[in-house]
Amino acid sequence: IHQMIHGGEWPFHCSDCGKGFKGNSYLITHQHIHTGESPHNCPECGKMPWSIPSVPEHRNSHQDKPYECDECGKSFSRSSDLIKHRKIHIREKPYNCLECGKGFSQSSTLIRHQRIHTGERPYECGECGKSFSRSSTLLQHQVIHTGEQAERPYECGECGKSFRDSYHLMEHRNIHTGERPYTCLECGKSFSQSSHMRAHQRIHTGEKPYECSKCGKRFLTSSSLLLHERIHTDERPFLCLDCGKGFKQNCTLIMHRRIHTGERPYECPECGKSFSRSSHLTRHQRRHQ
Repeated sequence: IHQMIHGGEWPFHCSDCGKGFKGNSYLITHQHIHTGESPHNCPECGKMPWSIPSVPEHRNSHQDKPYECDECGKSFSRSSDLIKHRKIHIREKPYNCLECGKGFSQSSTLIRHQRIHTGERPYECGECGKSFSRSSTLLQHQVIHTGEQAERPYECGECGKSFRDSYHLMEHRNIHTGERPYTCLECGKSFSQSSHMRAHQRIHTGEKPYECSKCGKRFLTSSSLLLHERIHTDERPFLCLDCGKGFKQNCTLIMHRRIHTGERPYECPECGKSFSRSSHLTRHQRRHQ
């Protein structure tokens, strides 16, 4: 089954639209789009789980979670967790940053945010001494030294990509369904993932909360800052398994590997000549003009 991800072979095909799936259960779930039937709705909340095998798991999620949000139906095992969750809907943000005035629904989030201004990086890597403002970022970094990838038990039935938790899998599935549930209140643009919307909103506010501790340059997203910091550290975490060469960005590694595989995915529609990079194709096409 795993090799089908790379080979593009999906043995179970929908008779209505021809779309292929790696498992019969995913095909059955997909066919409800055409039939309109939902025979596996949860009796607790009325929602239909993503796939038939996940029905029991979904139903169990209601057990021992008596505190339900009347806005979105999400349930919690403790009333305190429900109270914290409700702040998402009512936009109550009682914890304000004294530096920039930004408000947060939880004090822990404010403390984490304040490290942007103070430059504090309390989480240090025991292998190389590099420090980080978040424990999650440290864990991601440590993969460079250990080579061990974090367990990702939640797999997308459409493309095979896996995730550490069900929430990120759910957001990822919006890419395949085309659903964009997160809307910017300023311009109406919608997004498939909440993190993308938050980053977009900074275009309107002009906020660049992520500052480089080395040169002071500021960025809209933490990923842009992380990429920039490699200029100063020369960290190259993306390694080629064929020759051992390291790269600062994954996309650069992907392009490099075509040297070993001989892959040339960019083909000229005029003469059929193919290239390993899109820029090489663009340069070539000028000859036909």
